[in-house]
Amino acid sequence: MRKETLTQVQTLLIDADDTLWENNIYFERAISSFISYLDHHEYTPAEVRERLNQVEREQTLQHGYGVASFRRSLVTCFECLSVEPITTEKHERIVSFTEAILGHEIELLPGVATTLPHLASRHRLILMTKGNPREQADKLTRSGLREYFSAVEIPREKNPAAYLAVCEKHNLAPGSTWMIGNSPRSDINPALASGLHAVYIHHPNTWMLEHEIIDDAPEGQHLLQVESFTKLAEIF
Repeated sequence: MRKETLTQVQTLLIDADDTLWENNIYFERAISSFISYLDHHEYTPAEVRERLNQVEREQTLQHGYGVASFRRSLVTCFECLSVEPITTEKHERIVSFTEAILGHEIELLPGVATTLPHLASRHRLILMTKGNPREQADKLTRSGLREYFSAVEIPREKNPAAYLAVCEKHNLAPGSTWMIGNSPRSDINPALASGLHAVYIHHPNTWMLEHEIIDDAPEGQHLLQVESFTKLAEIF
């Protein structure tokens, strides 16, 4: 399989957040500040976090992904758990926990800056990342990586239907198309279910709601697991 991929042009669908650059660590910092500020006397921090996870699941279904949805989740969770009504001052304090998320500098993950040009010189790259379209496009621009991608796709959700739609739009052959990312739920399992190959890149801070048991690759498909983006240069 490796010899074949080295000699044939492949299409690589590449995730963005926590695959090309750090993302979830900024949300985790906001969550830590939120839990400390709530300082609940009945629920443990772990129990507060579990409640927040439930609220985030509900909010993303209704409002999609991104900082605005996350901010709404924090406020809703506070209202659910606080014994006192949320005041304007408290609301502003909670909102302040999310302000740094949009403004931070883009921190590329190790090896991305050198490996991505190598991949782009040999294969067709398409960025495929879910989230708020404006936020994701802004991060891509600030990352300096836009030139390496022939196209950018930002679906509302990365499920089998989204992968099939991207393949149809760009006339991609499943046998030579790979999804590369850190999320079992959004990158790996739905890509495999769509007939694509996949490469799972472990990230220690992948968002909890993206955790899933990784499916086995169906017959005729490939699933590779690597520890860093740099390793892709050895495969492709």
